[in-house]
Amino acid sequence: MNLADYLLNVAAVLLWLGWRSARFIKPAPAATISSVLKHVGTKRSRRWLLLVWLLALLLGRGVLYWRIGSRVNWVPILDIGCLSLQFNSVSPTRMLIFSFASFGVMLFVFYVWLLLLDVVNRRVPDTDIWQKMIRLHLGWLHNLPAILKLTLPAFVLAAGWVFATPYLVEAGMAVRPTSAVHIIQQAAVVGLGAFLAWKYLIVVILFLGIVNTYLYLGSHSFWSFVNVTSRNILGPLRCAPLRTGRVDFSGAVALALVWLVWTAAERFLSVLFRRLPL
Repeated sequence: MNLADYLLNVAAVLLWLGWRSARFIKPAPAATISSVLKHVGTKRSRRWLLLVWLLALLLGRGVLYWRIGSRVNWVPILDIGCLSLQFNSVSPTRMLIFSFASFGVMLFVFYVWLLLLDVVNRRVPDTDIWQKMIRLHLGWLHNLPAILKLTLPAFVLAAGWVFATPYLVEAGMAVRPTSAVHIIQQAAVVGLGAFLAWKYLIVVILFLGIVNTYLYLGSHSFWSFVNVTSRNILGPLRCAPLRTGRVDFSGAVALALVWLVWTAAERFLSVLFRRLPL
């Protein structure tokens, strides 16, 4: 069931991206005004149809989770960085909430990744098709200052925790805060958990960069994007003596550091949250 939920989340995110991407596709030149209007109308209807399918998927799987999950005693878990929330599959309402929340978390992580890539590759021109697509999907977020792009997800997640706390307490999924200071501390720790989403993106980029350095994987534009992104991530290590002859160990060292530091950060934030209030 967990694998099915993950795959359905991927499908839902692809539907969302399809809806967003429909805005970026320029129509081919048309001979008459009537053909232009017809094309625009068809494009708009197809674009909004993707949102209809997305809504149907989220509603349908919520019902499916309730019908099947309650029979197999499935306990779906929503991972939000430093803590995990367990949902009771016996309740149809909770399963619908979980369906939308699970999709929301994956979409949130995806945009956290886009924001990080936009900052890391801020000097990469739009001639790079992958970087251009990132900026198009970010929209107005691309114009924000770099520091705000990096910290915005933390503020959004913290605010989401504050608004969701009353429901979570009522549902028995969270402990009732003892004071305003307590909930502020909880929101701060949960917000810091947004940075944990960087871990797997950075690890994958660095790993692919190492592989592509020593193995020829083709001339596809994706590998050029990986190489540029990997070099930009490794920028702080350029002055470190991590090169011996023709072998550069900076990628491997950075990969190990990221994995260790982020894993330690996950454990630290989880323990810290359980010890609140301070």
